[in-house]
Amino acid sequence: MTYQETLAWMFVQLPMYQQKGASAFNAKLDNIRSFTEFLGNPERKFKSIHVGGTNGKGSSSHMLSSILQEAGYKTGLYTSPHLKDFRERIKVDGKLVPEEYVVNFIKKNKVFLEAHKLSFFEMTVGMAFQYFQSEEVDIAIIEVGMGGRLDSTNIIIPEVSLITNIGYDHVEVLGDTIQKIAYEKAGIIKPGVPVVISELQEETAVVFSEVAQDMGSKIVFASEVVPSTYKTSLLGGYQSKNVKGVVAAIKELKGFSITESNIVNGLDKVSVNTGLMGKWHVLGENPLVVCDTAHNTEGLTIVLDQIKKQKADKLHMVLGFVKEKDLEQIFPLFPKNAQYYFCRPNIPRGLAVAALKERAVACGLKGEAYASVAEAFESAKKSADKADFIFVGGSTFVVAEIV
Repeated sequence: MTYQETLAWMFVQLPMYQQKGASAFNAKLDNIRSFTEFLGNPERKFKSIHVGGTNGKGSSSHMLSSILQEAGYKTGLYTSPHLKDFRERIKVDGKLVPEEYVVNFIKKNKVFLEAHKLSFFEMTVGMAFQYFQSEEVDIAIIEVGMGGRLDSTNIIIPEVSLITNIGYDHVEVLGDTIQKIAYEKAGIIKPGVPVVISELQEETAVVFSEVAQDMGSKIVFASEVVPSTYKTSLLGGYQSKNVKGVVAAIKELKGFSITESNIVNGLDKVSVNTGLMGKWHVLGENPLVVCDTAHNTEGLTIVLDQIKKQKADKLHMVLGFVKEKDLEQIFPLFPKNAQYYFCRPNIPRGLAVAALKERAVACGLKGEAYASVAEAFESAKKSADKADFIFVGGSTFVVAEIV
């Protein structure tokens, strides 16, 4: 198979949460354990940092990778989802896994994958782990896909665990209270392995503290111990909370020589070192055009606060969502004085644009529906003056269509 044929087989034949939703979630670790055992347990052959949370885990993972790269360590990075190319999920020192590796990995293991009905995410995790082993990385940053306790990545024994902000997301799978969600996220805490919590939240601190105590793990609340002097090149004031968690995690990492200069330079060169896209990503000037992949209540609250700080004559908001998103909770966050351009991301889970517009108008948001993300974006650009501000978001898949 060619690279594109291989991806088509992975995406279409086997379930993928990003495309199909909760029905694709496999709430157990049996499959991934069987698969990694079949592969020779590559996850035991490299050191790692495990990163979970609701918001900020992707940015934090890229910051950690950048710092370790600056310190001269060969660094693997596993994140999800991707924006443009599947290979964005698996990198070493910022370089994408080769197409040839993806093709050969699937070809070699296809019989096992079909026989055991592995999910898209399970096969991807196995691919990442074996690639990091084959590349002999010094350390890998492993981002949780969803939840933590039953996530396919949760078979590693990391050097440090990092948990970022906790908020309401994937409630149909993880639970309908912050405490239940925090418990699922706390599932990445391992016996005797230090855990860093980026942001002290009263409703989750007790959960994390109890699990850490049960595991005999040191717990560090980064917001209480890391000064606000550290800065990052990643745009958006909300990154300040992520930075504190990253710095605290680096400080807890033993056996690696990382200087203050490495930390400062790593935080300053995140996108250059790792190729991160989609986080307060500036697409144009005059008018200022920004996209962001934030898609839940907490993430959008942070991004919308950042939008309020922009000096602009008029706001233009290009928005699309997936079907299961709780829009009645999300829409009240959005400014009513903006012009909206409603669209549907081009995936099966995409919310029909007519339904999106109807629900938005009912919440006081005014705008028009468009046949595609591209059409909505083009209309916004034509309507905006140089002193205006255009935002594109609501879903990772909306952002993916325009970056």
